[in-house]
Amino acid sequence: MSKRPLEEFCSRTRWEDIDPNYIAQLVELARAEDMGGAGLCAARRPARPVDVSTDLMPAGARAAAELNARRELVCCGIGLVQTVLDIYGGGVRFVPQCADGDTIAKGCTMGRLEGDVGTILRAERVLLNFMQKLCGVATHTASYAAALAGSPTRLLDTRKTTPAFRVLEKYAVACGGGWNHRMGLFDRVMLKDNHLAAAGATGGDALCEAVRRAIAAYPDIRVQVEVDSMEQIPPVIEAGAHIILLDNFTVPMLREAVALIGDRARTEASGGITIASLPEIGRTGVDFASTGALTHGAIWIDIGLDWL
Repeated sequence: MSKRPLEEFCSRTRWEDIDPNYIAQLVELARAEDMGGAGLCAARRPARPVDVSTDLMPAGARAAAELNARRELVCCGIGLVQTVLDIYGGGVRFVPQCADGDTIAKGCTMGRLEGDVGTILRAERVLLNFMQKLCGVATHTASYAAALAGSPTRLLDTRKTTPAFRVLEKYAVACGGGWNHRMGLFDRVMLKDNHLAAAGATGGDALCEAVRRAIAAYPDIRVQVEVDSMEQIPPVIEAGAHIILLDNFTVPMLREAVALIGDRARTEASGGITIASLPEIGRTGVDFASTGALTHGAIWIDIGLDWL
């Protein structure tokens, strides 16, 4: 059996792949939290959604402001800006000066806002929260991707994402040069150690049979199996798994596993991967390296909204 194309196992989420209704729901939830106390008990919530500070500003006033990078960053979230402004009251036009995936130098302007003062003031914090979070993931991912430069190994994200923000965080990974796989529990059979333990199929014929049953049950879905020892690899290969996840393998073990598997399945290194270890992992010949650090290890990037 020859290896299946890499594109069958990963992709890069594009902005147009994201449901605009999903974006609007996230922003509306953020607005309800910000102005209506969503999440608090009824006694703690205001009688009506309000920004008591902005209500003191002159009605109908207009202004302009800029989004400025406080440090070098990889841009992500430009498509969110107008949606946030519209949901917070409208009357503001956003003109972007960069695109998602662009590397922006410290001090550079990412876009300009012009219009209703009240909308800009009300939307400012939530708008920046979205942008700073997503730019943080994209920028963090770019540093990991750079560690694999020159290697054929593709950098993958995981399902270790902020609940309800998975699509946005995976999009940010793609903007930073990483690749997406397993958007959820629905798009790949992943037989991990706990699945195999629960099925009593951690090795030998039982493991082989478990993989075969998965392939037969879901012929149109790729089947991936996690192994944590060299002894588990032969029965997984024999059963015809499409991709083998090598969990917490050392670099010498990765080389040995890649040689053993050959062209019979794709390979993924995972577990304990750091930015420092990626260059050496990339030289083992493994097809993919996945790490949850792309999302859970990212810090927010400072972006300013500066009044003009």
